[in-house]
Amino acid sequence: MAQHLEGDWLELATAGGSTIRVLKAAHPRARRLRLTVTPKGARVSYPQGTHPAQVSAFLRSHADWLEQKLDELNLIVKPLPPLRVGHASEFPLRGEFVTLDWAEGPYPRIETGEGTLTLVIPRPHTRALPVARGLLASHFEAQIRRDVSRWLVGYVPQLGLAPTALKIRPMKSLWGSLDTRDRINLDLALALAPPAALRYVLAHELCHLRVRSHAPRFWALVESIFPDWREQRDWLRINGAMLKAELDRLVADVAD
Repeated sequence: MAQHLEGDWLELATAGGSTIRVLKAAHPRARRLRLTVTPKGARVSYPQGTHPAQVSAFLRSHADWLEQKLDELNLIVKPLPPLRVGHASEFPLRGEFVTLDWAEGPYPRIETGEGTLTLVIPRPHTRALPVARGLLASHFEAQIRRDVSRWLVGYVPQLGLAPTALKIRPMKSLWGSLDTRDRINLDLALALAPPAALRYVLAHELCHLRVRSHAPRFWALVESIFPDWREQRDWLRINGAMLKAELDRLVADVAD
């Protein structure tokens, strides 16, 4: 297994091409490293000051057990079939599976239907795949912007603050962030999630305009404007790796 530490997650790539994401957390009262697996995913806790190499070595020593337990819970991200020109496939969009189809036309565009998304690509097809990826990325971003603009109308008066800008792009491990200039970044993969999950991430980052940390008063603020935040946070923890893998196969190599 290959591994790397990033943010609050440790990602393991198995020999079979699957990906395991383990939530890592230092605990002030922990006396040893501990690995747990629940329907919400895998978590490794360890005493504060533990070297990252020790955490990695500990996970490697439990790799077979971890993979077995996650596989039993269907939490391992299986390798996805690549996006192929002319071959229909399915993917999640706004929490519902839709059929992705292909057609020929005079100019590149996306046509939407009931449960379908059709990529219309003109001949010749020499650059069909990168064009298709660009169309999908633009379509996903436009969907997120429509949702966000609608919700901001309600949230900004409640908080008395507004972000200075919104940037939407693929993000490796995070779902969102707020920078020092009050600009919100959102993961493009959120277009594939149910709207409520996207709304939770938006509410989370908006609350950071008032409270920059994750102190109790921050979560109290999130609760006040989005009471269902725990359910959506847990949904993303369970399904997040799958969403990010789906986005990668659909828009890989598209520039941020």
